[in-house]
Amino acid sequence: MEQNSATGGTAGTGSLSARVRARLPELRETEARVARVVLDQGAALVHLSVSDVAALAGTASSTVVRTCQRLGFRGFQELKIEAARHTAEPSPPPADDPAAHALAATLHASRDALDGVAATLDPAALAAAAEALHTASRVVVVAAGLSGAVALDAAYRLRALGCAVDAPPDPLTAQLAAAQLPPDGVLLAVSHTGATRTTVDAARRARRAGATVVTVTSYARSPLSETSGHVLVAGGQDLVFGLETSASRIAHLAAVDALAHLLMGLRPEIARHHLDLSADITADHAY
Repeated sequence: MEQNSATGGTAGTGSLSARVRARLPELRETEARVARVVLDQGAALVHLSVSDVAALAGTASSTVVRTCQRLGFRGFQELKIEAARHTAEPSPPPADDPAAHALAATLHASRDALDGVAATLDPAALAAAAEALHTASRVVVVAAGLSGAVALDAAYRLRALGCAVDAPPDPLTAQLAAAQLPPDGVLLAVSHTGATRTTVDAARRARRAGATVVTVTSYARSPLSETSGHVLVAGGQDLVFGLETSASRIAHLAAVDALAHLLMGLRPEIARHHLDLSADITADHAY
């Protein structure tokens, strides 16, 4: 079975907040409190000591250092250097303008998510996933809830590049399709949390069938990532208004676009033929 590829990278690149959010689910409770302090403080972290962060998180200084190491830094000092690279946040709109506040918050989350993709999406995992899709005899795309829109986009793009794709909207049908995948098939699973039961169950069925599982998600460690051969970590946004923000889906769509771009390079003649077919069909449906 193929090896699991997850997020990589070195300290000092990409978005600090995205790196921290992507690792939150794998941290212990005390470490997660430290990570939350890092997220809350942002660039202001440069003015704090290890003891200050420990006090804010209600834990020991040793836990702060251990958390930094779990997040991929050599220690607290390296984390502070990364925080110092963050530019100051723009002034918020007037408090009496809720529409401006909502728009500013949404755009900020989207920019942050896209900036974070470079920090959390491992190019090696991306290349391996594209190769798996290129050689797959059949691809099944699964998702649930708000991730369904990304799955539909992925299925359309893969079909337009000549892949044999099935994207069942019904979760039971999706699990049946996953279980019927051949060993040279691929299940592409999209899940913000990586913990949606129907999506995880479909991935497990595909894995038992011997197929390759590719995951697009926001967190490096989850039940879904543990079942996957290639994990594409893109973003890691928190919930807003009780729903995952559109920013997480924007990051996932960027990962799908990158996959499609690589796939085109792997199969230029096949891709061109099917893209021409797609263009003809699209033209027939335009006034």
